[in-house]
Amino acid sequence: MTQIAERPTATGPTDPTARATAWFDRFEAALRARDVAGAVEQFATTSFWRDLVAFSWNLTTVEDRAGVADLLTATLQGTDPHDFRLSEDATEDDGVVTAWFEFTTATGRGRGLARLRDEDGRLVAWTFLTTLFELTGHEEPRGTRRPMGAEHGAQRDRRTWSEKRQEEAASLGSTTQPHVLVIGGGQGGIALGARLRQLGVPSLVIDKHPRPGDQWRSRYKSLCLHDPVWYDHLPYLKFPDNWPVFAPKDKVGDWLEFYTKVMEVPYWSSTTATSASYSEETGTWTVEVEREGQSLTLRPTELVLATGMSGKPNWPTFEGQDVFRGEQQHSSQHPGPDAYRGKKVVVIGSNNSAFDICGALWENDADVTMVQRSSTHIVKSASLMEIGLGDLYSERALAAGMTTEKADLVFASLPYRIMHEFQIPLYDRIREQDADFYARMEAAGFDLDFGADDSGLFMKYLRRGSGYYIDVGAAELVADGEVKLAKGDVARLTEDAVVLKDGTTLPADLVVYATGYGSMNGWAADLISPEVADRVGKVWGLGSDTPKDPGPWEGEQRNMWKPTQQPGLWFHGGNLHQSRHYSLYLALQLKARFEGIATPVFGQAEVHHRS
Repeated sequence: MTQIAERPTATGPTDPTARATAWFDRFEAALRARDVAGAVEQFATTSFWRDLVAFSWNLTTVEDRAGVADLLTATLQGTDPHDFRLSEDATEDDGVVTAWFEFTTATGRGRGLARLRDEDGRLVAWTFLTTLFELTGHEEPRGTRRPMGAEHGAQRDRRTWSEKRQEEAASLGSTTQPHVLVIGGGQGGIALGARLRQLGVPSLVIDKHPRPGDQWRSRYKSLCLHDPVWYDHLPYLKFPDNWPVFAPKDKVGDWLEFYTKVMEVPYWSSTTATSASYSEETGTWTVEVEREGQSLTLRPTELVLATGMSGKPNWPTFEGQDVFRGEQQHSSQHPGPDAYRGKKVVVIGSNNSAFDICGALWENDADVTMVQRSSTHIVKSASLMEIGLGDLYSERALAAGMTTEKADLVFASLPYRIMHEFQIPLYDRIREQDADFYARMEAAGFDLDFGADDSGLFMKYLRRGSGYYIDVGAAELVADGEVKLAKGDVARLTEDAVVLKDGTTLPADLVVYATGYGSMNGWAADLISPEVADRVGKVWGLGSDTPKDPGPWEGEQRNMWKPTQQPGLWFHGGNLHQSRHYSLYLALQLKARFEGIATPVFGQAEVHHRS
């Protein structure tokens, strides 16, 4: 970058692009000189640098100048960052200069987003996002590098594309071992499988269901995505522009099956992993699987559990469950309302699944009671789309030039430590806009909350992954009394009822436990060992010291998409947005290890919670 005076003067730069360019010139000059102190001076006293793989081979956030010094001291020499450049003109709003940039490292190419503001008469970085998007020499075959497909000329014994795919599929797991085994073939596993395929990493995705997408098809019949389409695209292949805003579950299932085939994801259906063990000596896994009744042994180097962020279903234990004469189901097993017309149903819980199931049962003329055990955050879908997501994920955003990829980076650039400060004003607006709705819910006796600090849905999701409902209509049934509401903890079940601790008796033919899920490391405990699960620790949460997210502060999602304390073990999950965005960084980490690129990890998280 061309050197430009540091501060705007009568003859110096006053526009945000020039100011941002000058900041990057100073920052890069310090990095090239390996002057850590000089680089640190370019950051605000209170500042946040979030790095996704580019510097740290990790997903990590460092805070303030001391954190920046730690990161650069450990990584600067090996990373060799250079060639910082603005990728578009910078903007300025309320004294904050926002600058999109690209850069190069010793191993790849990165992009990022900086927010710069004045402190003590100097422009300094307040938030700083760096991400790796490509490994030099291992670029994906896209754009000008796309494969030819056709092989022109005459060749003896030519093999067609179909024959090559059949040979590859036949050898996988027998004469050819996958370098990466992904257990779980939902949206997370499929997205990661597509990334690894494009990066040329031998991999295999396995799933217990007969077809890709069955994870969605097997859920209750009324299930639809609660997140809008602009938020939900998978890598490489976006939904068509006539795709519904909120896709029904079976349509999502069909898309995942289509996507798996078109993106040539190596995928074994009807396959269950029964055990896994790691050899410290060889650095590989031994994974026993059952595929369509046949026992097989796979020996991957990297093992990814993509079994869902929500982990294992939480089955509560109550006295009398063994004597109850009706049906009992976890919400993950609920088939839908068809068999329960005219039946009395008690749904224990007040989250997304609980409301969806209650609404569908009411539509099918069941007598439904929801049992609320703790307060719940509710946000109306239309309000969430307009106020919470509209600037990043909507037709309005696209028209303003906010692509999905750009929106992902904007969202990623907000440090978790201060993200709630950005969210609180949005939910204040929502609470004001929907005041009548919330008043009606409270009048019905429903206990509402907006999160521990009134920061709403996203922070609840990131911190604990539970305790909320995106209202697509079922909340109105509770407000109107059409779905009955009971509150309190369950004491016991009798032969034909649920009895609460206050003595309330709720007659029931069916009890649905919408009681959520445990940590993903529960899968590791079952598949590998409790010792490995404890070594890894709790999966998900930020350490915010709010309900169900115990401290200490960690600054990133625990154990997600990054190295864990168990070598060769990774976790991948989340909603469609997270599966799309973070699959890139996980795939790049796996690709680098496959190619033998040095990946010294900075900021390896300690384990504070085992369960």
